[in-house]
Amino acid sequence: MGQRRRTPAASTRRHRYAVIRVSLATLVTIYLLLFLAVVFLFWIVGEWNRRRRERRSLQHRFRCVICAFEFEDRTDALLPRCPHCGSLNERFRMENI
Repeated sequence: MGQRRRTPAASTRRHRYAVIRVSLATLVTIYLLLFLAVVFLFWIVGEWNRRRRERRSLQHRFRCVICAFEFEDRTDALLPRCPHCGSLNERFRMENI
C-alpha cells in the first residue's frame, strides 16, 4: 500500500533536457567580459555627455581679440562688446586645444 506500480514503458522512458555544459572558468570569463563591456559602455556614455555639456558651455563664451579677456555673452548682438576693455569682437567659436 502507498506504492505505485510502474509500467515497463514508463520506466524505460527518460526525459532528456538540453543542457549546455560550461566549465567554471568559462563562466567566470563570460561574466568578466560582460562586466567590462557594461563598464566600457557607461564610460563612453559619460564621455559623450561631458563633451556635449562642454560644447554647450563654450557656445556663448568669447575671447577678446584686444585684451584676451574671456567673457560670456548670451545676447543676439552681432558684435559683442568686451566688458573688460570695451572693444567690439566678432563671434568666433571657442575651441579646446
